[in-house]
Parts: sequence; structure tokens; C-alpha cells
Amino acid sequence: MKIAVLGYSGSGKSTLSKYLSGKYGIPLLYLDTVQFLPNWEMRDREEARSLVLNFINKESWVIDGNYTSFFQEERLSLADKIIYMKFNRFSCLYRGFKRYLQFKNTTRDSMAEGCKEKFDFEFIYWILYKGRNKDIKEHYKEILDKHKNKLIVIKNQRQLQEFKENIDKFI
Repeated sequence: MKIAVLGYSGSGKSTLSKYLSGKYGIPLLYLDTVQFLPNWEMRDREEARSLVLNFINKESWVIDGNYTSFFQEERLSLADKIIYMKFNRFSCLYRGFKRYLQFKNTTRDSMAEGCKEKFDFEFIYWILYKGRNKDIKEHYKEILDKHKNKLIVIKNQRQLQEFKENIDKFI
């Protein structure tokens, strides 16, 4: 089983990915751990792509993250299911702040070592505006159109809870 989890920052991609990996006992890759080295340093692009390419060749996986340059089209084509976390911007902001309070001054498991949780103006701006610009919305629309036969869209906490309660109907 191969599951790709996409969506907006703060929507709960990493939490859902961890849940799915545990439920089905399949390997999990957080793309943020590929993108970043300790202390938010960027990993060499080719090294990062190599890590992702090796991972997508596994028999089963859950991959959390967007990152188009990390073989996104290949990941989506290989995936049996694509879960798109489409929470509204204010829910994502609230969830991001809640996450910050939970992990403040620590590194969560979905990040590279030494990348301490932060909630600064740049991240707030990303959640509310920059991460939802016209190009990004159009890109998600293209994904929805191209992969509609294996796509699950989750727009809010109620739908997420329903998904988890009835997961065998969806996966």
C-alpha cells in the first residue's frame, strides 16, 4: 500500500501520516526531514531527491509533504491513495499555533533533528497567504483533476474524524 498525504501547512498532514503508518505498519517518510538538515539548513537538492527516489521504490509507504521537486508526480502516480488535507487557512493557523505550544523549544518527529518548532511572522504569512497563492491553488486543482479516482479530500476536523472511524471504507 502506498499513500501520499498532501495539503496546506498546519492541516495535520504529519499527524495523519503517522497514524496511517502505524495503523498499517508501513514505512513513513516526512519530506521535511529530507528538505532540512539540523538547524533549518537546507539539504543538497540532489541528495534529497536521491533519498526520496530510494524511498518511493519500496513496496509500501506513507509520504507526508508537498515538495514538487521531490518526484511529486511520480509519488502521486505510484500512490494507491492520495489524501489532500484542505483545511481552511484559519483552522491551519490555529492548528499550527497549537502545535507550536505543544512542541515549543523541541523538535517534533516530522522534522530534522535540531529544527526546533517555530511560529514566527514568516510562517503565519505562509499559512494565511503565501502558501495559498493562485499558483499553489491551481496546482492542487490539477492534482485533484488528474488523480480523482484515488483521491480523498479532507476539509475539516469532522471529516478527518469520520475518515479515521471508517478508514477501511476509504483505504
